[in-house]
Amino acid sequence: MLQSEIVNALRNPEAYDEKVDYIRVLQTHISYIFLTGRYAYKIKKPVNFGFLDFTTLDKRRFYCEEEVRLNRRLCGDMYIGVLPITYSSGKFRIGGSGKPVEYTVKMRELPQEALMSERLKRGEIDVKVMDDIARILSDFHRRADTNREIREYGSIRIVKFNWDENFDQTREFIGKTVERGEYLFIKRVINEFLEGHRSLFELRQKSDRIRECHGDLHSGNIFIADKIYIYDAIEFNERFRYCDVASDMAFLLMDLEFLNRRDLSARLLDRYVDYSGEGGDFLEILPFYKCYRAYVRGKVTSFKLNDPYISDEDKERAVETAERYFQMSREYAEQLF
Repeated sequence: MLQSEIVNALRNPEAYDEKVDYIRVLQTHISYIFLTGRYAYKIKKPVNFGFLDFTTLDKRRFYCEEEVRLNRRLCGDMYIGVLPITYSSGKFRIGGSGKPVEYTVKMRELPQEALMSERLKRGEIDVKVMDDIARILSDFHRRADTNREIREYGSIRIVKFNWDENFDQTREFIGKTVERGEYLFIKRVINEFLEGHRSLFELRQKSDRIRECHGDLHSGNIFIADKIYIYDAIEFNERFRYCDVASDMAFLLMDLEFLNRRDLSARLLDRYVDYSGEGGDFLEILPFYKCYRAYVRGKVTSFKLNDPYISDEDKERAVETAERYFQMSREYAEQLF
């Protein structure tokens, strides 16, 4: 059964398990999200990008369940559960009694204007919000799981693998979104830092600072509503989720700096260090992970140039955005000397 049939069916209010106020469909490269007024329903596309594989119904069900498990750590009352989408008597229905043909994550819907990224644009985020987020994240990182397997993801071997993957995947964009000199400079500095700071990475491992983190911690994944909801943790790849807490924090700090709010980034860092008790090794490794997070954003934005469904105008904007991320990555690399 084609997923397009299910997507079309979910545009009909009769397909839902609750009364709907409206139906608005959002789409990413890996999912569809159906907003209905009170609830949001998310289904995963049957895609395989190498770093994620949603190609079978069993896999999509598993990752829906993982998404709920992982996100309940930070916003349990937002994630309601996983429901089957069934087909019976020629009709699709969420939570119906027929044969499951797809699975959906049911969530409480929050207003899009409450996203932190949108509130930042309107100048509605102040230092108190940073203090609250710092406290939430320090508690989250303190409680997050760690074990021998997870700790290995903070090793030089895996961290270098992640960087080598980045460099391989961005080689085609040299001269398009990243200058050759910039690319070579970042690559050289990163390899030298990894080689010269083995004891630093080992200390982070021995100190249990490698944990099951959020993995995608930026302002577009935070709602500032009746309370703070930090959602959409990475469920599809342990390599992106098992990381140093410094890498998790580096993403949000970098994101705030990208949005020209270095003041808020500095406040968040200051409060996080106070709440978490992190020391000099955290501050020493932080620019390395900021460099990594900016580079990954530059890479992912560059991928839009190969998307046949994106307009030329959107591709031009993607070039400008990716260039800025790579420039920031170089700036962070310069701090590693």
